[in-house]
Amino acid sequence: MAEEKKEEKKIIVDEDWKHQAEKEKESLAAKEEAEKAKQEKRRGPMPKGDFAGLVSMLFTQTLFSLGFIQVKEEEKREPDLALAKYNIDMLEMLEEKTKGNLSDDEQKALVQTLNELRMAYVKVANAVENKK
Repeated sequence: MAEEKKEEKKIIVDEDWKHQAEKEKESLAAKEEAEKAKQEKRRGPMPKGDFAGLVSMLFTQTLFSLGFIQVKEEEKREPDLALAKYNIDMLEMLEEKTKGNLSDDEQKALVQTLNELRMAYVKVANAVENKK
């Protein structure tokens, strides 16, 4: 009798349910793919992750913190000199830690980037000081 009860607990799945579940799965996958494509279209494809990209990212963050880059429809912000200095310090650390391990082009780009940012920092810091 106990064996008969075990056999009664079998789950029966019909073909209609399988097809319905598969359609829902495909529909969700299509929606997810469409959302990914929509996001990529908004921001464009991601660039290759390399040394130049890292330097460029820190360069852009520094320009933003110095006030050279503004977000549309956002009111003008005061420069954040501490954040700008931090980003410049990060680039200087990269220069020190990668010494002798960069290609000529990478080394030149890093040195040029640091020079430009240091000059921009001094310019903005002087302007902030003169406002006081």
